[in-house]
Amino acid sequence: MKERDVRAVILAGGRGTRFWPLGRAAKPKQFLRIAGRDPMLLETVRRIRPLAPARRMTLVADAAQTRLARKLLPRLPKESFLVEPLARNTAPALMLATARVWLDNPEAVVAVLPADHLIRDEARFVKTLRAGIEAAARERVFVTFGIPPTYPATGYGYIRHDRGRGRKLGGDIFYPVQAFKEKPNPAQADEYLASGDYAWNSGMFVWRAGVFAEKLAVFAPDLKPAWAAIVSALRSGGAAKLRSAFALAPALSIDYALMEKAEGVLVADGDFGWSDVGAWSTLLEIWPRDGEGNAVRGEALALDAKDCLVWNPGRLTALVGVRNLIVIEAGDALLICDAALDQKVKDIVDTLKRTKKLNKYL
Repeated sequence: MKERDVRAVILAGGRGTRFWPLGRAAKPKQFLRIAGRDPMLLETVRRIRPLAPARRMTLVADAAQTRLARKLLPRLPKESFLVEPLARNTAPALMLATARVWLDNPEAVVAVLPADHLIRDEARFVKTLRAGIEAAARERVFVTFGIPPTYPATGYGYIRHDRGRGRKLGGDIFYPVQAFKEKPNPAQADEYLASGDYAWNSGMFVWRAGVFAEKLAVFAPDLKPAWAAIVSALRSGGAAKLRSAFALAPALSIDYALMEKAEGVLVADGDFGWSDVGAWSTLLEIWPRDGEGNAVRGEALALDAKDCLVWNPGRLTALVGVRNLIVIEAGDALLICDAALDQKVKDIVDTLKRTKKLNKYL
């Protein structure tokens, strides 16, 4: 197989507000050791190294998160850190990162990865991603990876694809994407699962830099002025000019801004043990559990307690007669939450933002 110029773009700017109180503005989810032994960002960088060396990696984040990332990854060259001038969602961030690659080599293949996902089968992940890179290098397509759904999830976006028109590229089967779907209601999720034609949207993408520019012009022409301005600003090297150019891009996700509109999108099955680790309750499926389904970091004494998640390192947590609880101790703040309602942890963060005297807990 021909050697490809592969550039890894790691989206490292997420806030991870659903992991409060452990996750804070000063240390968001991607910097936490919650899914493995190391911070999630470090594990993401290690995972992609077989396909993209350090000099071919770009981490996109705001200035504060970039400072954290540089401390965590001191061996990455300074050029690997690309600072977002403004918080503008994933479409502007990926326009910026892809434009920088495009200026260097329009034929380079860009592999986009979130910094805060868990992959259990890393060997299979590398194999699948390598096939996606080859598919994008050979054809003028966007490539993504759909996670085979295991239950009717309402918290994920979905990818509808044609299972009858799969073809082999780079050693894997790719299917034409028919539509990207927003998070469904329960009835729709049941329908998606039963049909067999839907996958969870992993948020991982592969494209050639030049193909990205072409599809942006055709399928998202309203973004062309921002793209042109970003390219011009990168050429000139002016920080103020780049900030102005970046502000021209609407604050949209890449899915909504481009992927949902584009033709020529292929998807492969991402059956490599993926989790977006989207909320505290997802760790019940990741951490080891005792015979009653409790998952604990720290010491715990559980008497008639079932299916609880506890983070309290260095202390003993006693649980008596409780079910489906999340207990997170973070020094200056304690979270106690029904596991079924952990998506509402984000509402706590929103309330703290609105309450001046409680801002210190953000």
